[in-house]
Amino acid sequence: MNTALSIAQIVVVVLLVITILMQQRGSSLGAAFGGGGESFGMRRGAEKFIFYSSIVLSVLFLGLALFSFLIQG
Repeated sequence: MNTALSIAQIVVVVLLVITILMQQRGSSLGAAFGGGGESFGMRRGAEKFIFYSSIVLSVLFLGLALFSFLIQG
């Protein structure tokens, strides 16, 4: 049980890192210093799916971590 839970956590973490790295940034470093006249746009298509996938995976990872903590304690 403990091994399967650890493997599940590793798989979820790897998928979470991939989805976070795949997201596009809305502003670059130049926007922090007053540059970059980009406007906010709505997420559509694959970008929206990746965004919601990262939310679901982060909640799933949190749940797995809490469940692992409760089993060990």
